[in-house]
Amino acid sequence: MCLSFSTHFDRSAISRVSCAGLFFKRQRKGLEARRGSTSFFFIFLLFVAPPDSACLVCSPLYKDVCAEILFAFCSDVCLFSLSAGDITQKGYEKKRAKLLGAYLPQPPGKFLVSLNISEPVSLPVPKPRLLFDVHTEAVQAALAKHKERKVAVPMPSKRRSLVVQTSMDAYTPPDTSSGSEEEGGQGEGTPTSSQGSVSMDHWISRAIHQGSTTSSSSSSTQSGGSGAAGRLADVLAQTHVSKPGNSSTLIFLPSPHPSTAFSLLFFRCFLSNLCLCWLRVPVSSRVSAKIQQLVNTLKQPRRPPLREFFVDDFEELLEVQQPDPNQPRPEGAQMLTMRGEQLGVVTNWPPSLEAALQRWGTISPKAPCLTTMDTNGKPLYVLTYGKLWSRSIKVAYNILHKLGTKQEPMVRPGDRVALVFPNNDPAAFMVAFYGCLLAEVVPVPIEVPLTRKDAGSQQIGFLLGSCGVTVALTSDACHKGLPKGPTGEIPQFKGWPKLLWFVTESKHLSKPPRDWFPHIKDANNDTAYIEYKTCKDGSVLGVTVMRIALLTHCQALTQSCGYTEAETIVNVLDFKKDVGLWHGILTSVMNMMHVISIPYSLMKVNPLSWIQKVCQYKAKVACVKSRDMHWALVAHRDQRDINLSSLRMLVVADGSNPWSISSCDAFLNVFQSKGLRPEVICPCASSPEALTVAIRRPTDDSNQPPGRGVLSMQGLSHGVIRVDTEERLSVLTVQDVGTVMPGALMCVVKPEGVPQLCRTDEIGELCVCSVATGTSYYGLSGMTKNTFEVFPMNSSGAPVSEYPFTRTGLLGFVGPGGLVFIAGKMDGLMVVSGRRHNADDIVATALAVEPMKFVYRGRIAVFSVTVLHDERIVVVAEQRPDSTEEDSFQWMSRVLQAIDSIHNVGVFCLALVPANTLPKTPLGGIHLSETKQLFLEGSLHPCNVLMCPHTCVTNLPKPRQKQPEIGPASVMVGNLVSGKRIAQASGRDLGQIEDNDQARKVCVWHHGAPIFICSSIHPPIHPSIHALGHSGAVLSSLTCLQLHKRAEKIAAMLMERGHLQDGDHVALVYPPGIDLIAAFYGCLYAGCVPITVRPPHPQNIATTLPTVKMIVEVSRSACVMTTQVISKLLKSKEASAAVDVRTWPPVLDTDDLPKKKPPQLYKPSNPDTLAYLDFSVSTTGMLAGVKMSHSATSAFCRSIKLQCELYPSREVAICLDPYCGLGFVLWCLCSVYSGHQSILIPPSELEVNPALWLLAVSQFRVRDTFCSYSVMELCTKGLGLQTESLKSRGLDLSRVRTCVVVAEERPRIALTQSFSKLFKDLGLHPRAVSTSFGCRVNLAICLQGTSGPDPTTVYVDMRALRHDRVRLVERGSPHSLPLMESGKILPGVRIIIANPETKGPLGDSHLGEIWVHSGHNGSGYFTVYGDEALQSDHFNSRLSFGDTQTVWARTGYLGFLRRTELTDASGERHDALYVVGALDEAMELRGMRYHPIDIETSVIRAHKSIMECAVFPWTNLLVVVVELEGSEQEALDLVPLVTNAVLEEHYLIVGVVVVVDVGVIPINSRGEKQRMHLRDGFLADQLDPIYVAYNM
Repeated sequence: MCLSFSTHFDRSAISRVSCAGLFFKRQRKGLEARRGSTSFFFIFLLFVAPPDSACLVCSPLYKDVCAEILFAFCSDVCLFSLSAGDITQKGYEKKRAKLLGAYLPQPPGKFLVSLNISEPVSLPVPKPRLLFDVHTEAVQAALAKHKERKVAVPMPSKRRSLVVQTSMDAYTPPDTSSGSEEEGGQGEGTPTSSQGSVSMDHWISRAIHQGSTTSSSSSSTQSGGSGAAGRLADVLAQTHVSKPGNSSTLIFLPSPHPSTAFSLLFFRCFLSNLCLCWLRVPVSSRVSAKIQQLVNTLKQPRRPPLREFFVDDFEELLEVQQPDPNQPRPEGAQMLTMRGEQLGVVTNWPPSLEAALQRWGTISPKAPCLTTMDTNGKPLYVLTYGKLWSRSIKVAYNILHKLGTKQEPMVRPGDRVALVFPNNDPAAFMVAFYGCLLAEVVPVPIEVPLTRKDAGSQQIGFLLGSCGVTVALTSDACHKGLPKGPTGEIPQFKGWPKLLWFVTESKHLSKPPRDWFPHIKDANNDTAYIEYKTCKDGSVLGVTVMRIALLTHCQALTQSCGYTEAETIVNVLDFKKDVGLWHGILTSVMNMMHVISIPYSLMKVNPLSWIQKVCQYKAKVACVKSRDMHWALVAHRDQRDINLSSLRMLVVADGSNPWSISSCDAFLNVFQSKGLRPEVICPCASSPEALTVAIRRPTDDSNQPPGRGVLSMQGLSHGVIRVDTEERLSVLTVQDVGTVMPGALMCVVKPEGVPQLCRTDEIGELCVCSVATGTSYYGLSGMTKNTFEVFPMNSSGAPVSEYPFTRTGLLGFVGPGGLVFIAGKMDGLMVVSGRRHNADDIVATALAVEPMKFVYRGRIAVFSVTVLHDERIVVVAEQRPDSTEEDSFQWMSRVLQAIDSIHNVGVFCLALVPANTLPKTPLGGIHLSETKQLFLEGSLHPCNVLMCPHTCVTNLPKPRQKQPEIGPASVMVGNLVSGKRIAQASGRDLGQIEDNDQARKVCVWHHGAPIFICSSIHPPIHPSIHALGHSGAVLSSLTCLQLHKRAEKIAAMLMERGHLQDGDHVALVYPPGIDLIAAFYGCLYAGCVPITVRPPHPQNIATTLPTVKMIVEVSRSACVMTTQVISKLLKSKEASAAVDVRTWPPVLDTDDLPKKKPPQLYKPSNPDTLAYLDFSVSTTGMLAGVKMSHSATSAFCRSIKLQCELYPSREVAICLDPYCGLGFVLWCLCSVYSGHQSILIPPSELEVNPALWLLAVSQFRVRDTFCSYSVMELCTKGLGLQTESLKSRGLDLSRVRTCVVVAEERPRIALTQSFSKLFKDLGLHPRAVSTSFGCRVNLAICLQGTSGPDPTTVYVDMRALRHDRVRLVERGSPHSLPLMESGKILPGVRIIIANPETKGPLGDSHLGEIWVHSGHNGSGYFTVYGDEALQSDHFNSRLSFGDTQTVWARTGYLGFLRRTELTDASGERHDALYVVGALDEAMELRGMRYHPIDIETSVIRAHKSIMECAVFPWTNLLVVVVELEGSEQEALDLVPLVTNAVLEEHYLIVGVVVVVDVGVIPINSRGEKQRMHLRDGFLADQLDPIYVAYNM
């Protein structure tokens, strides 16, 4: 076994050759060559040469060289595994004297071992180094290695208001905990004392300020406008950006281990060219520089990259971590079971614990049993054995006879009762506990519930319910302090059973009759008590302990600790469970000991109180934890008269924490001069299941030092024991916790799988076979069998014992001499990529970075969360109240580097919370499972977060490698492609449909503007158009005749005032209403080409007016027609600040039209000439005008009329913006063409009155209505709680036949279904709600209409879509995505699915670009702002093979056709079109195509406070912008949740998370997100974000 211990240091008994080889392996890389070579030569001679050969190396020259060498290695020798016990001043000098002998001058009074060398050599005496100093220096050395890299990490941006809210005044609640000073759980951590922290300043200043992060002194926490991110990014001025000639920049960071499995993603960034040409964002942009800085932090993979491949069966396989071939493997022989000493048989030992109480209560009634202290450190109460005996009898009698009735008592022997006592009242607890034992009921000690929402309180309630507890014993003071309801009764806590609270004070109890006496039995197999245990996941289990186990355990402790009668013991531990219960309540009574109980309320005020009581009472034994020793170190300077010579045993209860050795050494180093002997410190290992596993015995022989080992953390992560073979950076020093308990059998088994014995150099779980262990988990037979009934097997598969073993939950090994060593706990184990890491080790490393300066009281929680099928490490720490943003970020950066270097593992998330805000255990420690739950729920409210997914997530699927050539899937035979029919479909034929109304009007439309010969349609005086206001009243109405006359007047005004020619362009800048319609037809009458433009918003001229000016200029409008109000607005002072008002074309006001009869101005035109220009801004931010001819406009209106059956008797409600697309056609053209009555509702009016649209539909008895997604969402959110009131107002939607959502995107199934369900009670039929689909090249391709089959929904595999494949799956399948049909194909429309790259036709159910051929296709782009040739083939494309003659228009949308089993009106099978997403918006990431809506849907589901979300790519990074609906304190909660959600569902790493206010994400009038506008605003730092997180 490759481990050496210093328990028996005898040079003749140690293999010299192995030790010399051990020292050879510990050569420091930083030493000079001369020192290294000669030093190992000397050590080799020292250990290999026989003792009499020392004279060969006694020359003066050699002694001088040895002096230098020894000085360089003296610290290493003493701290190595061959050191003589404790690393203190005395121990150091003792070891130095033994090793160096004649080479050192003999100080007076000191004895040196002679090595037969004539004269000694003088060496300087180095300062001793404590173990926590060693680890601290190792951490700082690891950080110093980063100084040469100088990788600047972008600091998160935070709004000033959020920084102000993170102050202690806003965050810290009043400290009502009884133990806020107590750092239990992982908050205990043993932080370095102030002595150690002083010596680190030099390391920190040299390793950090010069190294890993650039100075952020110029950073700011403001975020106000464009200057905020500028101030935040001043640190980036020194960031290196690659030159254009070297745009492929790759930063390589060397790894401490070349074959490690933790790789870092790297990116080849062509940022210089992208910033200049692609996004038109200046290179000097602060956010751009910050993202460049983030990209520069992404390191090259540490392992060689594997060959990328494309999985053709659509499966994305997560990469499986391959085992490292160089990883250490166990080489020792199989271990044997270790047997403890025989449990002695003492004649005066009582047959049961109750018998012991009876003996001392009657023989020595006045002997003190327990002394309690108040918060001032003065004795509050002394409980004698006589009082304990008499009061326990009284409690037993009252439990059995005074609860319930004589016929039906509430508690019978064997029943369970809860013991609820505060931590400052051990006397009442002791009386109640022994009263339960005497009454033969089973006590279940639990913590006092202070509030109804205590951390873990619900799980405690579940335990009480499963145990059948109906009675809770408590004290009078505790009962008064419990929360009360309005009637004064104690409310039922969440998850708790209904309890009867019973006070156990004597004044409330009845005196038992003289003839009643409890029956004292010998210890048997009945349950004595149940101790609760909190598991890693927060669940609470009850460990049952039998009476025989209770007695045997007390006897084993008595024998191990050498307890005798009337000894005094000081107990600082929780007396309700674990070591505090076993020593302070049970074993003390068995031996008639006097217990001095120190409450944590006293420890909080005076951390030295337990030492003072040891001195005052001359206590022989003290039970503490390592944190008690640490806080005593901090406060000991104020105390002078301390004498610890009376102590013969200092029980360290958390000795199973390997890092408790730091506190032990530091405590001994300080208090050895005050009488503390080294052999007094006795760490022990325990667990709720196995009780005391091992304890170090107090000895009188100071020459028997404790066993120690310096282990390699690299080896420990693989479960193997290896002495450190590298420089002292990643080592763990462990101390023994004694030997196996008397009467017990111990073995070490593998932690996972079959309980097979480990090898001697292998770490495993300790298992104990003894009477003195727990018996079961109450009520959980399955878990009991796996824990308490384990039969370890040897290599041949045979059990090592016929008796079952109990798993302890402790990880460790058994060393030489039967010494037990603990390396961690199963609950703290985190298996990351196949390697095991212990949470306590991570805590120690984080504390060693800057122990007492930053972390508040050493409170750090470390746990793991499962993300993407592997565990990821999360570190949460409380920061000091006076910490600045820069301090926080610097500390987080250093912690990440330290953990990466020391443990060779990446931290997934590092979060900082304000001081004193993490959930606490009853004794003030961090409640780990509750902290983890808050983190997962997004309720932790951190003040700083740093995510590092690029470092941790190494099992992503391989990036897709596209095939460059055309594969067999594009081979066409006849009408089949790849064995399937060609994916093409068409609507009804327009030419074969008879339409009398159309026959009357077609001649008019085909020769130009519509002359209103409408008498055959409806009377000219019948109002055909109504415009409604926000109150629901009709603002204006217009008949066809009135519209005709007004249009004529406008045409005359254009000719007279505007002096326009045929074909001139006119911009119509009108609000939604009838004026816009009249102006449009007036332009047609005058032979002009109208362009509808949304007017600028009066309250937001600066951002809306430039868009108006741009459209007017790009469309080359000869004049602008508008209202008088808008005309003044265009020339106002506010407008002049935004645009140059002098360059407006002539502006005509149509409010004052000429009253004289205008002349006949009708000008017939060619059907192919331009009718109007449809200008719109796409979601990708491109402004373009589509040319619409007269013939296309006529065909468009005819197609819609036939599809929706729009006849003169119909009423149609339109709630759409009238400026572009199908909304404009429905608003201005269809009502005049078809003759139906239109009710026009501007969507902006719904912001004032959300019910306006639905009320109008009900009032006018509308059968057909059209709206946008934004309108539907506004109604769903605004009217969700008002359906009953709307119903009482007479709102009736039962007449609605079709409710069509007009959109240019994938149908939003969740929104339409929510709308249907919400208004179902108002008569809306679910079948009525449907969607349409249109795009720029064709404004309406699909529209459900009134006849035909219902829209169908299919479920496709989202992973296959990323590979441009369609795979249909069942509903509810993993990664399934619902897609709804976008409506029926319009008459006269043909569509085909084509490959967007090869332009070849695709088969049925194949994903491709939707191409359309129709009479109402647009004629082309009038202009494309920025690049007129960008989309030249959008309107004139041909297939590369097959039907190469037909001219198609490319929609730019991906989708697929699928022939369904349904039939349409003609009796043929129905072809359904499913739209997936826009090609322009799709993101190419990792070789796959992602649609933003899919990622956004996952993000919105991640947290209830996410109102809206938008994503976009930037330099291979995914940027996620979320709108926060709630307090700004929740902003940082969203960062890890968003990152986790995208990783889990899409296998993507989020690069930047931006949290903004509600309403920041721009949305157009159709409800579509303007993601590219958002991206430009982010890069220009115009979003005023609450928080920006750069995931490293």
